[in-house]
Amino acid sequence: MIQEIKSIPKWILIVSWLFALIGLMVSSSLIFSPESVLKTVDLNAKGVGYLTQMWAARQFAIGFIFGFAAFKKSIPMLKIAYIFFLVMNIGDFFIGLLQQDNSLYIGAGVMCIISLTMLYVINKKSK
Repeated sequence: MIQEIKSIPKWILIVSWLFALIGLMVSSSLIFSPESVLKTVDLNAKGVGYLTQMWAARQFAIGFIFGFAAFKKSIPMLKIAYIFFLVMNIGDFFIGLLQQDNSLYIGAGVMCIISLTMLYVINKKSK
């Protein structure tokens, strides 16, 4: 256990804490002020509230996973968190392409690169 704590670079923990914070902030924004996040969506349309709550739950899960993994300073947990984040952003990338939403697929592409970089460094450090 002590080896795991020493082998994780501080910058990876900082980035992981930032992802945790962002996930929790987006989640709370979606719950308490969805109009601030979803400016172009009719929030009164049938089913939109349900989808907003599902998105908030997803963001909360992301924030919690990253926060818990960073708190525990666990290489296996961080690997799982970044694999989850990578898979999620690959999905967002293709959704952005299909919806012709440049900001979504560019942002998701950048997050895929960050996730892959983090996984590479974590795997390199765990050997």
